[in-house]
Formats: sequence, structure tokens, C-alpha cells
Amino acid sequence: MTDDILLDVEERMEKAVARLKSNLAGIRTGRANPGLVDSLKVDAYGSQCPLKQLASVGCPEPTQIVIRPYDPGTLKDISKAIVNSDLGFAPQDDGKVIRLNVPPLSQETRRKLVARIGELKEEAKVSLRNVRRDGVKACEKGEKDKLFSENERDDAKKEIDELIKKYEKEINSLADAREQDVLES
Repeated sequence: MTDDILLDVEERMEKAVARLKSNLAGIRTGRANPGLVDSLKVDAYGSQCPLKQLASVGCPEPTQIVIRPYDPGTLKDISKAIVNSDLGFAPQDDGKVIRLNVPPLSQETRRKLVARIGELKEEAKVSLRNVRRDGVKACEKGEKDKLFSENERDDAKKEIDELIKKYEKEINSLADAREQDVLES
């Protein structure tokens, strides 16, 4: 029974880390990265479509992102979505592909991005703590309902604490690595 609780806790903690990874990929550094446009939604075919479904994205140079639409008819829709987004890129299209030049970051922009990374890191840690709280509650309830013993409850709580330490360490290293990317590029 405690195994089910621990499995659920670990799965939810992994999801929190995965969400952080996804959010960090969208934070720009001075280098081009396809992750910068991954979250972009494009009005095409009468609905909001993720850019990934409409085009391939690559970085042939460290300061340029190239977007190749699968259907040339969506080129203007993609350009419009980029202009309307908060990415701050000016799309240049030649009728076949869209090129985005990634300008170098100013010191002020770098500071803002590092602060944003800190916010994302804290959000992920809060998620972990919420998962931990839920796991501990489930352990308490299981012991109270006589589903398992006091010792099993305490062992499960210890394992939950080990899991939170493991995932907090992972969150810290992901955020620190992204901060280094922002500061060094």
C-alpha cells in the first residue's frame, strides 16, 4: 500500500521537474535555440496549432533560427504569430522559410532572465513540497485506517523526504545550468 503512495509521489515529482525543463527551454540565451519558439501557438487552419505541428525548426548558426513550414500557405500565419508574441524577434521570410536573428542579450535582459529562472525554480520547488504534503497526508490516513503499520508509515515518510531531496537537487542543477547559459552567452 505504501508503494502505491510512493509511486504516485515520485511520478508527480518527475512531472514537476519535466515542467521546469520545458519552461527553462523557453528562456532565451544569446544563442539560438529551437526551444525559444516551441511554445508558440499559431492561428492556422481555423484553430490554434503549436508551431511544432506546422513547421520544422532548426538553428544553422548560433545566432539564427530557421523555421521551415510543412505547408508554404502557413508562412504568413507563422510570421504573424511571431510578431504578436512576446519573443521580440522580427521574422524575415523569403517565401519558403522564416529566419529569426537572435540578438545578443543586454545586461538588464540577462538579469531579468536570471530572475525569471529563479521564479521558475521556486515554482517547481513549491510543486514538490505540495506533492510531499499530499504523500505524507496519504501515509497518515493509511496508518489511521489501519491499512499499514506505524513503522511502514514512518518508512514511507522517510522515502518521501529522500525523494524530495533528490528532485530538489535536480531542480537546482537544471536552474543553475540555465543561469550559466544566460550569463555566459
